[in-house]
Amino acid sequence: MNPVDITATLRPGMHVWPGDDEFEMRLTSSIAGGDGVNVSNASLSLHTGTHVDAPRHYFDAARGVDRIPLNALCGPCVVVAKSGEGHVDGDDVNQLPAGVERVLFKTANGAASQRESPTFDQAFVALTEAAADRLIERGVVLVGVDGPSVEPFEQAEDEARVHRALLRAGVVVVEGLDLRSAEPGNYTLACLPLKIADAVGSPARAILLPP
Repeated sequence: MNPVDITATLRPGMHVWPGDDEFEMRLTSSIAGGDGVNVSNASLSLHTGTHVDAPRHYFDAARGVDRIPLNALCGPCVVVAKSGEGHVDGDDVNQLPAGVERVLFKTANGAASQRESPTFDQAFVALTEAAADRLIERGVVLVGVDGPSVEPFEQAEDEARVHRALLRAGVVVVEGLDLRSAEPGNYTLACLPLKIADAVGSPARAILLPP
């Protein structure tokens, strides 16, 4: 059983959401400099790369990332390839197999030219409000995307209706996945954010285990 790593690699120079701090890592102790060990510090937005959004990201009184249930973050899931142009919509969700609880959408966001660019591309594929509503109606507990947000850029920092609907309903939101090596199909997902008290989100290591 070979796990499929669907985590974006954190590295200096990677693109981040406009206005967020860029990822930085520096040695604070180095063997080459005469120290006994190498020690590094990192500075980053908690929404860098592959990350989990907590309900607290949009609702002050809601739970932080440390209180997201593990049984939502781990379990059977399906990777679905988004066909055609435009955002993932209600019709795309209607085509999901019955009983799916965790779904990861593989889209044009995975193109190497987009993923590796240091420039943030605002025209990424996200979810429509209709897609969010259908996911909630179908009892999905986790949705993941290979773009920087489940929300189209033009509404992400305004009304953010997709985020608010999903998080209010208890759906776990995973963003920034790297699904290039994941063929569409059924897997077991393990997606574990850092356990940071009351944090609005956290970078996560996400893997898929084939059936």
